[in-house]
Amino acid sequence: MSRCPLAMKLLTVCLIVALMVVASSSAIPKTDHNKRVHENKLSDLQHEDEDDEHNEDYDHEAFLGKEEAQDFEDLSPEESKERLGQIVDKIDKDKDGKVTEEELKNWIQYIQRRYIVTDTERMWKDHDLEGDALHWNSYMKRTYGYEDSPDNADSPTFSYKETIERDQRRWTAADTDKDQKLSKEEFVHFLHPEDSDHMRDVVVQETMEDIDKDKDGFISLDEYISDVYDEDDEDDEHDEAPHDGEPDWVISEREQFQSHRDRNGDGKLDSDEVREWIMPEDFDHSGVEAKHLVNSADEDRDGNLSKEEILEHYDLFVGSQATDFGEALTRHDEF
Repeated sequence: MSRCPLAMKLLTVCLIVALMVVASSSAIPKTDHNKRVHENKLSDLQHEDEDDEHNEDYDHEAFLGKEEAQDFEDLSPEESKERLGQIVDKIDKDKDGKVTEEELKNWIQYIQRRYIVTDTERMWKDHDLEGDALHWNSYMKRTYGYEDSPDNADSPTFSYKETIERDQRRWTAADTDKDQKLSKEEFVHFLHPEDSDHMRDVVVQETMEDIDKDKDGFISLDEYISDVYDEDDEDDEHDEAPHDGEPDWVISEREQFQSHRDRNGDGKLDSDEVREWIMPEDFDHSGVEAKHLVNSADEDRDGNLSKEEILEHYDLFVGSQATDFGEALTRHDEF
């Protein structure tokens, strides 16, 4: 399986913290928040492939959402164009027959918000609530099987001490009214801290903890590379890794670290540099993707996309076959 540099770097975004099974208890359910989150991105895929060519699979997930994009092979080109036409009608809010860059940006943001809402609803219903709130003990019991504090070595949750402490830290940051419980809105912040400004410190701290192996409070170049590249995994990938050294993409990552990530040139990343790396405040993912799609499909160069232009370039938006747009077409929620 080919390894993609930026995809893996951002997927370290999403490394799952393993929950070991204790002999005295049943397997502990894993929850989606136990992933390290690097940024609020449009897709887990890299935006460019190994040859620096634009990756259209990224476009499909940004435009449709991951679940819908994964089903694209089930439809013929004719079916995909028909369903894409229905989506275009939804994107064109003012019904003037043109999809502007702003309308496309709003659609992409809607797709991202819809995923967060759906994920939160699914997880929220999976817990025992007291009224309209989730208490820490209920969360502990559902997630780890016990309500016991992990501080005591005799506690059945002791094996999960580090993970529980990480959860507690994220819980405290998400509990904005400090009432020791989470409303559904606060639960959104807990599950998706990358989407909330007041949770950024938590995201940075989790990233630092995971990559900073020597625990000196910084991320060295070696730690940075080790997080995205395991030389042992490349043994059978001779087409990607030169015999006399690292793959080109790893060399490129080293250069990125030295020329862009390490802003003060001290050979390591501090928390401010990590924040700028994983969550740059001045980078608008949705806006950049919308501009790319318009530039790629705007045949008459008028700065907008007609329905015909989008359908003509349907492979850019939904894949060479198609996709089951599912909820995007059938849901009645407002966009």
